[in-house]
Amino acid sequence: MVINVIGAGLAGVEASNFLANHGFKVRLFEKRPLFPSEAHHTDLFGELVCSNSLKSKKLDNACGLLKKEIELMGSLMMEASKVSEVPSGDSLSVDRIKFATYITEKIKSNKNIEIVYEDVKNIKEGINLITTGPLTSKDLLNEISKITGQKIYSFFDASAPIVNKSSIDFSKVYYKSRYEQNDNSYICSPMNKDEYLNFVNELINAKKALLHDFDTQYFEGCLPIEVMASRGVDTLRYGPLKPKGLEHNGVTPYAVIQLRQDDLIGDFYNLVGFQTNLTYGEQKRVISLIPGLEHANFVRYGLMHRNSYIFAPLILNEDLSLKVNNNIYIAGQLSGVEGYVESAASGLLAAIYIYLRFTKKEYKKLNFYSVLGSLIRYITHTGVNNFQPMNANFGVVYRANVDPKEKVIERSLKSVNDFIRQIDG
Repeated sequence: MVINVIGAGLAGVEASNFLANHGFKVRLFEKRPLFPSEAHHTDLFGELVCSNSLKSKKLDNACGLLKKEIELMGSLMMEASKVSEVPSGDSLSVDRIKFATYITEKIKSNKNIEIVYEDVKNIKEGINLITTGPLTSKDLLNEISKITGQKIYSFFDASAPIVNKSSIDFSKVYYKSRYEQNDNSYICSPMNKDEYLNFVNELINAKKALLHDFDTQYFEGCLPIEVMASRGVDTLRYGPLKPKGLEHNGVTPYAVIQLRQDDLIGDFYNLVGFQTNLTYGEQKRVISLIPGLEHANFVRYGLMHRNSYIFAPLILNEDLSLKVNNNIYIAGQLSGVEGYVESAASGLLAAIYIYLRFTKKEYKKLNFYSVLGSLIRYITHTGVNNFQPMNANFGVVYRANVDPKEKVIERSLKSVNDFIRQIDG
């Protein structure tokens, strides 16, 4: 049996890897490099576009627990992160190129995966898993809308600039991680009040790049830095520039910009929380106001791109198949989950459901004691009148904000282990 997986992002490679390793033939369709993407910088599979961070490694954090859940399920993303991890305190951050290269080589070397370079515009015959992500082409979006009878939605998403470490003035910055994480993974640039107020003013009034092709709606979990600044003069000080935990020589700065290592060698650093839609010239001008970055050499500028998603509660079953056609599945960010780990996790889960459907007479779905089960239940059952994409968070996990975290973690991992026993059982 051949499964068509459309899109070689995180969700697509997770699904392809699982299905191929469990005896299915997979045709993996990818439009790059035949058709360049407005946000990608390479032709590699599983490329991380917006940030190199996969968020917290701690199990008492919802995304940290989600990573452990999919690691138990055999996640390719988690496998790749182990060989590409860079110092990042309690967060899991990776060298983007090594991460995506590992994934690409793994997929291309799998004898059960046929790679087809094509801009898919119509659903293929047979079983289809659509994992084309937030930059799904207009033709395919129109096809999905036609099949489901539902409108496709979108919002803004953005990536942060990356600078060369050698261009940073280290007489003005220092190394430290927040909240005593017992390492000095981040480069910290302190600001006094006058520097901060001037920076915020210039940021708000800086020239923005023109946006086309989608509505001016933002995802609250990934707001452009200039949008955050426009919401109030102290917004950044209580957000990505908060100084708490970043004291230096006994002094707490008024605000602190953090830079996180972006590659294994440590040549490149990205500005944490600085996703932006400023023009390239304005990014260089405004960021040069940050102490230590006056002469920063930009490896990559931040940019804004479209993020499309379906109205999942009206469209998807709990196994991520379409309500109107259960031979078509949608996973990844297009399904309404938001974030790298969430996208990969949904692709992996969709693949497991496809496997179970065609190899077992009966099976039980992943329950809402787990982060992943809860997230999928949320996007398929909640917000029928006002659906918004969702990150992993304990707010959607059953009793996670009532019971002790130890119990929540134990219950989550047990439910995942019980679920995956069905695969080989």
